[in-house]
Amino acid sequence: MQVEKKPFKPLIVAFCCNWCSYAGADLAGTNRLNYPADVKIIRVPCSCRVNPLFILRAFQRGADGVIICGCHPGDCHYTTGNYYARRRMTLLFSMLDYLGIEKGRTRVEWVSAAEGQKFAETMNSFVETICSLGENKRLEDLRCKTE
Repeated sequence: MQVEKKPFKPLIVAFCCNWCSYAGADLAGTNRLNYPADVKIIRVPCSCRVNPLFILRAFQRGADGVIICGCHPGDCHYTTGNYYARRRMTLLFSMLDYLGIEKGRTRVEWVSAAEGQKFAETMNSFVETICSLGENKRLEDLRCKTE
């Protein structure tokens, strides 16, 4: 019995700030700009509300890459939220490096509401990076497999 191998389609989780990045994703859709459907967007009030445990849990649940998108520094709806997010994610990335998760599997990007083109380009380049890294198996919990 031969098992047929499916082509690799990465699962990407994108945490997007409600005020800028989510609106940028909406603008990308309105302008019919293409980015892979494998990007699952989770809207959060602010990028600083993304708990590092959310990212670890996403990897555990089978995500191949996680991207956090927020307002540009200095333009946060909550004044300094993205500065907190940037500091928190820097610490998390060093911990992920310690756990053996490749640096390219996580990213922080600043995308404003008027940057639909940038949002689509960012998602396309991130998916390309994840495809080159292959499937993430480091933090995978086999109980979470849906196959």
